[in-house]
Amino acid sequence: MTIIALILGITCMILGLLGCIIPALPGPPLSYVGLLVIHFTDRYEFTTPMLLILLGLVVLVTVLDYLIPMWGSKYMGASKRGTRGSLIGTILGLFFLPWGLIIGPFLGAFVGEKMGKRDTGQAVKSGLGSVIGFLLGTAFKCVLCGYMTYLFFKEVVGQLFC
Repeated sequence: MTIIALILGITCMILGLLGCIIPALPGPPLSYVGLLVIHFTDRYEFTTPMLLILLGLVVLVTVLDYLIPMWGSKYMGASKRGTRGSLIGTILGLFFLPWGLIIGPFLGAFVGEKMGKRDTGQAVKSGLGSVIGFLLGTAFKCVLCGYMTYLFFKEVVGQLFC
C-alpha cells in the first residue's frame, strides 16, 4: 500500500510542478494532495500545523493567482475599467490556453482602458502591468510547489535511509 501511495504522491508532485506552468492543472492543490497522500501512510508523517499552514498558503496562492494580474494593471495606473477588464481577460484567457493566459489579461486591461476613453499609451501600460502580475502569480505558484516537492522528497528520502 505504501508503494502505491508513494507512486501516487510522486505523480501529484510532478503534476503540481507542471501545473505552475500549464494553467489547466491546479499546481499548488495537486502538490498538496501529494503531501497528504504520503502523510496518511504508516511510514511518512508531517505535523498537523505544517499541513494546515501549507493548506492556507495553497488557498492564498490559488486566489491570488486570479487577483494579481488585476492588481498589476492597477499598479501601472489602470482605471476601474482596466482592472475589471484584466480580471475578465484572465478568466476568458483560460479558454484559449496556453497563450490566452498571457494575452487575456493584457487585452482585457487594454480594452477596458480604451472603453474608458484612455489613450493608447496608458492602455498598453495597464496591459503590461497585468502581464507582469500574471508572471508574478506564476512565480508564487512555482515557489510554493517547489517547497512542497522539497518537503515530500526530504521525507521520503529521509525514511529510506533511516
